[in-house]
Amino acid sequence: MSKRTVGVFFGSRSTEHDVSIVTAISSIIKPLELSGKYEVEAVYIDKRGRFYSDPQLKDISLFSSGRIDDFLAKSKPVLMRIGNGLELVKPGLKSKSLKIDIAFPATHGTHGEDGELMGLFEMANIPYVGCDVASSAIAMDKALSKTIVRANGINTSKFVWFYADEYISGNKTAIDGQIAGLSYPLFVKPVHLGSSIAITKVANPKELIQAIELAAHYDNKIIVEEAVNNLTEVTLPIMGNEEPRPALLEEPLTKDDKFFDFDAKYLRGGKKGKGAKTAAGTQLNGYSKLPAPLDEKLYSEAQATALSVYRTIGCSGIARVDLLIDNKTRKVYFNEINPLPGSLYAHNWRAAGVSGVELVNKLIELADQRFAKAKDLQTVFATSYLKQY
Repeated sequence: MSKRTVGVFFGSRSTEHDVSIVTAISSIIKPLELSGKYEVEAVYIDKRGRFYSDPQLKDISLFSSGRIDDFLAKSKPVLMRIGNGLELVKPGLKSKSLKIDIAFPATHGTHGEDGELMGLFEMANIPYVGCDVASSAIAMDKALSKTIVRANGINTSKFVWFYADEYISGNKTAIDGQIAGLSYPLFVKPVHLGSSIAITKVANPKELIQAIELAAHYDNKIIVEEAVNNLTEVTLPIMGNEEPRPALLEEPLTKDDKFFDFDAKYLRGGKKGKGAKTAAGTQLNGYSKLPAPLDEKLYSEAQATALSVYRTIGCSGIARVDLLIDNKTRKVYFNEINPLPGSLYAHNWRAAGVSGVELVNKLIELADQRFAKAKDLQTVFATSYLKQY
């Protein structure tokens, strides 16, 4: 029996383009190949949105060395053929096509993680890993996800959201009035970006204006929210469909009063940080405490909150829920949800007893289960409607 082909899609027109490359090659392609279960095809989407497929795209040095531009200049983008599955067509005198049996998206941010790529897989009618179109879109919209979560009785810090062009073009006074109902310090965020890009903590109205201008450079939708006092920030990777399974609550390490920004996540040791243990036995991996050093009751409450968010948003496959805890009031707040955690948060799953190979295989299994269940639903309907014309 021939192996099924898994297409790993990464890159795309996103501010998180480079992070996506690392996730795809290190945390998905390599473990899939080590499992020996599948043929693995790298599908790279460049910053202009063109799709390429080639075995050399599995080599991280092609990207880290800067040779990728020359490589692409000599390559032809592949075409997509959908209808009876998904095929990659390599144009030429003798065009070749390759059928993708399962899609494994590794795109972070816009034009991928936000549900756009999942829509392509739905139209092609193939199984794909991770959240579906609707839950991906909701999760990637910080304002929408907070609104839905709050409506379902889950705590969030106070926030307002608005469109940048509305703020700039004359409705500034009304929006300032809404923001005036919030207490400083505040966080200003582009609604659709991940990896903490263009997020600013502000202490006064002057800083607020500058932060809004920065966020508006990346997104037309902006959210302003109150900071949580006496803060402990924790995050929980979750995997599963109807019965989600949590990994370990993790506390990101920050310096002074800084938040867990892009630099802290990826440029200060990151996942290559050396491990050490605290006196309490908590693992220090260079950028986080794993598991988070919370007492049993607070740990359980935070975990339950994250699982409730996962179900409320309608996630499947995998996601990561970020929470904020006020240590004085012991109140847990939903912060945001990431439908495709960077590098799948494989370091956390390893600590929870799931290897990188087991993780990617389980995610494909979950994709197959969801696809099989969806096939039982009737999506077409025979009518006599057209006979009247």
